[in-house]
Amino acid sequence: MRLIFLGYHNVGHACLQAFIDLCRGFKDDIAAVVTHADDPRENIWFASVRDLAFANHLPVYQPRDPNDPAFVAAMAKLKPDFLFSCYYRYMLKKPLLALPRRGALNLHGSLLPRYRGRCPVNWVLINGETETGVTLHYMEEKPDQGDIVAQSCVPVGLMDTALTLFARLTVAAGDLIRETYPLLRSGQAPRLPQDHRQASYFGGRRPEDGLIDWKKTAFEVYNLMRAVTHPYPGAFTRFQGRKLFIWAGQPLAGPARAPDAGSPGQVLAGLPGEGLLVATGKGQFLIERAQWEGEPEFLGPVLATWDYLVGQRLG
Repeated sequence: MRLIFLGYHNVGHACLQAFIDLCRGFKDDIAAVVTHADDPRENIWFASVRDLAFANHLPVYQPRDPNDPAFVAAMAKLKPDFLFSCYYRYMLKKPLLALPRRGALNLHGSLLPRYRGRCPVNWVLINGETETGVTLHYMEEKPDQGDIVAQSCVPVGLMDTALTLFARLTVAAGDLIRETYPLLRSGQAPRLPQDHRQASYFGGRRPEDGLIDWKKTAFEVYNLMRAVTHPYPGAFTRFQGRKLFIWAGQPLAGPARAPDAGSPGQVLAGLPGEGLLVATGKGQFLIERAQWEGEPEFLGPVLATWDYLVGQRLG
């Protein structure tokens, strides 16, 4: 069997390592590893697919456009049996998807048909989900709509951030490849149509999407914070034209809404050793770690001394 592998990020790295191990045992050939050139403007905190391929003496391609006819022609010469895409960021069009004799498959970071599209790990946290997972499915030109081969469920804990959840999804992705590739190459893997009536779709996220709406509940504020905290761009609020990043915190039930409970965004108190207490649309949110843009981060004990913010409104 001959494979073309497209991938990036930690999931791409874990899946490529799985294919390297599997292909060594089956004596299959990874004919090409296609990945992205790193963007110098991006926080590169994740593992390198390119470096893993180099370390295993695999041919690496970094096309600006994988659908360019010249690149598609080059891949066609490799006569692939399978194409696998694992957190590769570019959409693939029909000429490339049609190349592999046995099919083109994608590893997606959710339990399809839910959370099709971009950034599923962030969106499931923002929406307070308690379960997510990874799905291996056949690719079509429309994203994340093809028949499902296999899925693996991953629980979402209340204390999870995008980083901790993504780490478990990465392990699940590698394990799913190890379990399903032998079935695919032997022709014994299932192929189950998706129920499109159950589908949901979410788009990409931008740093400015991290703006906190204090009118939401304390738990919703918490979900946004943990979805975009380090190493992601961060949830933030504003005060007198300055941006204040909230890197850690927790929701508190707080008193029932009353005239003296504070309006959403109002800083209610500095709690010694803990942080700043802020009113929300329902409940209160305790800021435990924060950072003024361009300045060092501060922990709860320091935040509690920001007396000038008490009584002020963030937003």
